[in-house]
Amino acid sequence: MIKEKKCNFAVQNILKMQEISIPSHLLWEYNLNTFDFKKSYKIVIERVLQRGNLQQWREIYRYYGIPKIVETIEWSAQLDERDKRFSRLFLKSDLLYVV
Repeated sequence: MIKEKKCNFAVQNILKMQEISIPSHLLWEYNLNTFDFKKSYKIVIERVLQRGNLQQWREIYRYYGIPKIVETIEWSAQLDERDKRFSRLFLKSDLLYVV
């Protein structure tokens, strides 16, 4: 019985990792029913870095990880240098982990 619970818990965690929770107002110009969050990760990350709150920063960190966020920071023409510096500094800080 305990093994089944652990297994179900692990499956639920995997399913949660496959989903991302980003408010629709951040991606207002896209149809989120057909939007591919994995393929369009740069758009999502860029928008959260520009307009997101701490919870949304944590969500992109959880879903995409630091390497993809840093890649997007370097790639982005939408983020100005100030936003890029802040984003890099914020990722190095402990603020993402504070409860």
